[in-house]
Amino acid sequence: MKVVLLAGGFGTRISEESLYKPKPMIEIGGMPILWHIMKEYAYYGHSEFIICAGYRQEYIKEWFANYFLHHSDVTFDYRDNKSEMVIHESHCEPWRVTVVDTGYNTMTGGRIKRIQKYVGNEPFFMTYGDGVCDVDINKLLAFHQSHGKLATLTAVKLAQDKGVLNIDGDQAVKSFREKNINDGAPINAGYMVLQPEIFSYLSDDTCVFERTPLETLAAEGQLMSYIHEGFWQCMDNIREKMMLEKLLLADKAPWKKWEYEIPIVR
Repeated sequence: MKVVLLAGGFGTRISEESLYKPKPMIEIGGMPILWHIMKEYAYYGHSEFIICAGYRQEYIKEWFANYFLHHSDVTFDYRDNKSEMVIHESHCEPWRVTVVDTGYNTMTGGRIKRIQKYVGNEPFFMTYGDGVCDVDINKLLAFHQSHGKLATLTAVKLAQDKGVLNIDGDQAVKSFREKNINDGAPINAGYMVLQPEIFSYLSDDTCVFERTPLETLAAEGQLMSYIHEGFWQCMDNIREKMMLEKLLLADKAPWKKWEYEIPIVR
């Protein structure tokens, strides 16, 4: 199955780096977070990707254009007034990657609509290019196939960091405790499985996927949630980027199921 990755937003909340590159290309452990997400899917055998690019889309194309060269053993031969390049061995993953310019200001639903011809008439995965997760992709797919609905999203609960107050009618605090993960409402973590009929719910570039399309699917009983109780984390700001970096450097990154030497920058 193809994997659609939304990677066209501006990333204004992490503008320290997104000023120069798309947020999904911001690195954790020396590689873009987008690459980490692709490694997650590839670990479960899904290695055909469609990237919905927009803001600084040329950066994504250039990165993948150079990826093979940067991860291969190469001889450059300039003798006898020639210029030859010989690839000896490549260390690249066997991926197929399609990068599509889905527009600068296009909304999420519009971006998905624009890549319809690359998906074709088949189910597909879709997620956001700024969050990592340790969900079992194939169990998610099996759940989607079991219920026969048009869409499945992965739902997670986040631990809250504020105290819970029990306040009575005279404003007296009757009890206090720290919040925990059970206090949070489930949120959409992405990692979706979608049937091709989903494209009929999408209109134009102004379509926000998380609004009318998902709301309509929910009202029609066509949207299911796969509850994930493991790790999920988006990268909205520098603090979250640094947290993901620390997990990688400590070899405690739950989403990393593959072997990869994390460079230590001093």
